[in-house]
Amino acid sequence: MKDSVAEEHLYLGFSHQYRDSIFPLHTSISLFLLSYCDCKLFKIFLVPTGEDVDDQFVTKNLLGDIEVHLISRCQLPAVVQSCCLPAVVVKDGKFCRAGLSVVLRHIIQKTYEADPSKKDVLELLGFKKTCLKACAEVSQWTRLCEISIPLAVEGFLTASPEHCQTIPPDILQLEKKLGEPVRVHNDDKIRRQKLQQQKAGAKTAVPVLGKEGTEEGKPVEMHQHSLPSLELSIAFSKLLVQEVSDAVNREAPHIRRTKTSDLPLLDHVFAEGLYFTLADIVLLPCIHQFLVSSKKQGKNLVNLPLIASWYRRVQEVPGVKKAAGKCKMELLQLPELMSAPQEQLQGFSSVPDELEEENEDSNFIGGPRPTMTKLMVNGIEAKFSPHPCPSWTIDWTNLPSAVSPGEGKMSRDRALRKQQQLNNLVAAVTKLAKPGDVIVDFCSGGGHVGIVLAHMMPSCQVVLIENKELSLIRAKDRSDELGLNNIWFIQANLDYFNGTFNIGVALHACGVATDMVIDHCIKARAAFVISPCCYGFIQNTVKFKYPRSHQFKEVLSYKEHMILCRFADQTAVQLPPDRRLIGKQCMGLVDLDRAWAAEEHNYSVQVISMEPESCSPKNNMFVGIPT
Repeated sequence: MKDSVAEEHLYLGFSHQYRDSIFPLHTSISLFLLSYCDCKLFKIFLVPTGEDVDDQFVTKNLLGDIEVHLISRCQLPAVVQSCCLPAVVVKDGKFCRAGLSVVLRHIIQKTYEADPSKKDVLELLGFKKTCLKACAEVSQWTRLCEISIPLAVEGFLTASPEHCQTIPPDILQLEKKLGEPVRVHNDDKIRRQKLQQQKAGAKTAVPVLGKEGTEEGKPVEMHQHSLPSLELSIAFSKLLVQEVSDAVNREAPHIRRTKTSDLPLLDHVFAEGLYFTLADIVLLPCIHQFLVSSKKQGKNLVNLPLIASWYRRVQEVPGVKKAAGKCKMELLQLPELMSAPQEQLQGFSSVPDELEEENEDSNFIGGPRPTMTKLMVNGIEAKFSPHPCPSWTIDWTNLPSAVSPGEGKMSRDRALRKQQQLNNLVAAVTKLAKPGDVIVDFCSGGGHVGIVLAHMMPSCQVVLIENKELSLIRAKDRSDELGLNNIWFIQANLDYFNGTFNIGVALHACGVATDMVIDHCIKARAAFVISPCCYGFIQNTVKFKYPRSHQFKEVLSYKEHMILCRFADQTAVQLPPDRRLIGKQCMGLVDLDRAWAAEEHNYSVQVISMEPESCSPKNNMFVGIPT
């Protein structure tokens, strides 16, 4: 084990105790993962929402062998006060990770870095280490695990008896998800093995880990499972670091010749498919509380056979029962349940009905001209405000090298274009900012915008927010080289930042991210300077519907608006000039819709073309000021 791992502070919310869990459930989930990983690398603080929390009661009765400290919200480091909990911060107080998925993934990575023998912990991150990596604002699966189910269970537990007679829709969405076919890397090979097994009509002995499993040093029990036993064999052989037998791996010639479309589909073993991942860790404390409450109320769980099977199966995973014991979770022993009739679950899709219907329309073929003509007939055309300072430029030659984007791994031409883009954004921010302002660089990437602003405006506090850890670490390394003291780094989804600020900035915020940044700025009544990007990725989400403004909604359907978004992406320099011109007009129309939507919230918004326009194919820029 490595001894040089720096201690970090982990801050968890605490509202109350209910049965064997600490609430909010995000805190119980975090503590369960720490117990499962046997991780002692963090100094843990509970942050009560009320003032009447008994220190001794919390530490002795709720947390087992985990040492915690109580701290009030006002005593938190300033950067943490701007974030939703859970949050992890390094000792210098400049780098913070916030939000459940980001914090849990960090705990896993730190555990493995400290002790590389814990490969089973690293496996929780799944294939290519992407489990719950996509942010909840755009990933329906991350949103279900990280937000929807914890909130649904908390609501279920606090509801009056007459309001908790039905199963929460988010729980039913999970049940439906567990019934969907599994798609995994190299699934063609596994599906051929399943076909061979089915044709042989075989049953396979599958390791089942319980109290008498390997955790206690005793032999692994072998239980006979009916089909689908191949999925169980593969899942548990991985957990036990064993190979599936050669008899299972060998394929008969007629199996190899079978078309992929004729192969049987794979069934779920765990939440994300065949393998035990962080998603199972997140869901277990939530589903456990839901099942305990349902059992106490005498509810019949016949509609949830897949969740019940999953709950039993998770208990067989090495380390789960031990971690549950540390957290004082008394896991239930559920009976086998018959599958619910499919029609009972058909009304509960993992995608809200209106999104499913509208997003199906996004797969279309057609040009933008009819849509543009329709807007023109109604008096709507792309229009751009004159650039307020087209010749303004940063004196790059007299700045430290670490300030320049050329310090990154990019070509000279690209670095020059990046400098030109920064000239535009920094010029706009300079006109808006005043001493003492907080400027937030959303979707900051490697910090090209934020570092320039922090260096040039030492009297302002600059906050970089980015979901990608490596990009933010590179930004902090550049900041440390410059010795900047007016800059914070927050690895989090946008929704987990709730601090006050005066100006929001974003350079090439991708797709819906532009609308998320505008929405954040409007809620904070902050000015914004934003350059959009990736218009083709725009689509309806849980939070945002398109078109955005009343004027556009009166003229265009969702499908027609998506036509504009798709063609707004066709501005690459290698395209013919007439195509690029249409792309630029579509960009202007999409951004006009966004500008008008912001103006409905009492903002004055200008859509400007950056100078020179050759600095980027995506060269639009918003400047919005609250009126």
